[in-house]
Amino acid sequence: MMRTRPLKVALLGCGVVGSEVARIMTTHADDLAARIGAPVELAGVAVRRPSKVREGIDPALITTDATALVKRGDIDVVIEVIGGIEPARTLITTAFEHGASVVSANKALLAEDGAALHAAAEQHGRDLYYEAAVAGAIPLVRPLRESLAGDKVNRVLGIVNGTTNFILDRMDTSGAGYSEALDEATALGYAEADPTADVEGFDAAAKAAILAGIAFHTRVRIGDVHREGITEVTAADIVSARRMGCTVKLLAICERAADGNSVTARVHPAMIPLSHPLASVREAYNAVFVEAEAAGQLMFYGPGAGGSPTASAVLGDLVAVCRNKLNEATGPGESAYTRLPVSPMGDVVTRYHISLDVADRPGVLAQVATVFAEQGVSIDTVRQQSRNASGADAAAAAQDGGEASLVVVTHRAPDAALSATVEALRKLDTVRGVASIMRVEGE
Repeated sequence: MMRTRPLKVALLGCGVVGSEVARIMTTHADDLAARIGAPVELAGVAVRRPSKVREGIDPALITTDATALVKRGDIDVVIEVIGGIEPARTLITTAFEHGASVVSANKALLAEDGAALHAAAEQHGRDLYYEAAVAGAIPLVRPLRESLAGDKVNRVLGIVNGTTNFILDRMDTSGAGYSEALDEATALGYAEADPTADVEGFDAAAKAAILAGIAFHTRVRIGDVHREGITEVTAADIVSARRMGCTVKLLAICERAADGNSVTARVHPAMIPLSHPLASVREAYNAVFVEAEAAGQLMFYGPGAGGSPTASAVLGDLVAVCRNKLNEATGPGESAYTRLPVSPMGDVVTRYHISLDVADRPGVLAQVATVFAEQGVSIDTVRQQSRNASGADAAAAAQDGGEASLVVVTHRAPDAALSATVEALRKLDTVRGVASIMRVEGE
């Protein structure tokens, strides 16, 4: 039977995502009511600029006092899409205190303070749902938290930032440099005016922290995630990857140690084989590859950002939370029973692609190989190519026998050993520079 009294929803934020949430709540009101078992009513919308025209939203619902809105006492669900740490954190905890459950898309806050928010929700018997915080419309949080709850997840590897994937895809398919590809992403609206959060990996790191915490039933904060962005990726890196039958992607990688006693979480660009499912993820799409003990390999793919995709995830959570409300129940809260430590990046074991600028003379390769051997890093393949210099560089190169590019691909080795190897290589008088270092994943 349909309950006649509507469930009241407060919306915090009415930007690209919030306005789309409000629109769908209005246009799909009957469908939402049928799925929930009660009508839902938009009871208030908190914004910073009340004078802005918001099509389809009753101006009487607009307020600048978000605190008063969540304190009303008659609000059943608060949808938070304002982002950032504060005032979002205070508003969410205040909502719990005044009887409301919360649906959030705030990856930064959840990665920084998710444990405290879960504790507050549990204390007050409320729900905290956040499917939209990780990969837009892609159902990922709920499958990890519920569908795979009886399985053991060992690895989560994915492309979780559409902006960086678009940039790297353009560099690969068109031969564009990083700056040129970023300009195109900005012009198309994929990159913000200040793209730092995306291109330096902060956005992906927050998502990695959330995914690792859910997948491994432990607490992982954004500070636990090793982070590298894509600003140093060059056209030469893209070409080198192609020669190896690979492409370059910014990956979020969360792994359980082989002995099961620790986890790692990291974000960095990496070369992956063209045969890997993630290699075919193009444009601004996201995809996440999950490896579980019983389920095997699973892949989740779709648009990872944007107003409509993110609003879809928000409304999916809204339906679930409202159903719980009607049944006087709450959904799954935080599952952090394993309390596994997060190992440092130095403990991560993977392969590496290292490009060196070296003197083109006999014995150089032997010197380089000796450094790798001394650090316990085994070499898989080596490619050396002479090249011509110009100007002052040409004169110096002529005295030293010329210049060459030396590319070394290693077998699997600890990251700490690789770092020590690179530092030792820099000290060789025959090594003029370390042009690039990139990990090789997905094999």
